[in-house]
Amino acid sequence: MFLAAALGVLVTMALALIRAIKGPTVFDRILSLNMFGTQTVLLIAVSGFLVERPDFLDLALVYALVNFGGTIAVLKFARFGNLASDKERLP
Repeated sequence: MFLAAALGVLVTMALALIRAIKGPTVFDRILSLNMFGTQTVLLIAVSGFLVERPDFLDLALVYALVNFGGTIAVLKFARFGNLASDKERLP
């Protein structure tokens, strides 16, 4: 059962990478990479159950927090041009 779940997660990770490559805007690419990170968290959790190591859930939670913080930082950089200021860039 967990093997089928891992295979499903791998397929959705491949679809997220395809969207990251084909994404028409930078925000589509960022969203697909965030989805890829979320799927990575699921894959870590499922693989932890496959090898009977439930402590992998701790690693998955840490990776989820890093993924969230990284996504917020990249979105702020894409919007404002730097991470220190909240003033928008002039065109």
